[in-house]
Amino acid sequence: QVQLVESGGGLVQAGGSLRLSCAASGGTFSLYVIAWFRQAPGKEREFVAGISGSADNTDYADSVKGQFTISRDNAKNTVYLEMNSLTPEDLDVYYCAARFSPMPSQIIKREYEYRYWGQGTRVTVSS
Repeated sequence: QVQLVESGGGLVQAGGSLRLSCAASGGTFSLYVIAWFRQAPGKEREFVAGISGSADNTDYADSVKGQFTISRDNAKNTVYLEMNSLTPEDLDVYYCAARFSPMPSQIIKREYEYRYWGQGTRVTVSS
């Protein structure tokens, strides 16, 4: 059983930056693909970025490429999402999710493939 706890959300002005963290416990962290998803009010949850267990493979939604960076520190059991040049369109609840993936594979973007989820952290961008 893997537990995930997000942190780092908050209020930021348009054009600003935030770094979200996802701290994991309860499993062998390096065997899990970790992904970030986000959900705006009234919209479906969408994939943002994902990173393989060894951090040698990452993938991003087209809408955030060049703007967001995902990374991980397996020694700290933590994944990060660095978000730059934020706009009001980035206002969402951000969730991290874990998928057991002991073999190298592409980053899965379908949320139902992820078994473990955090409670979410809210990002608010003021214009």
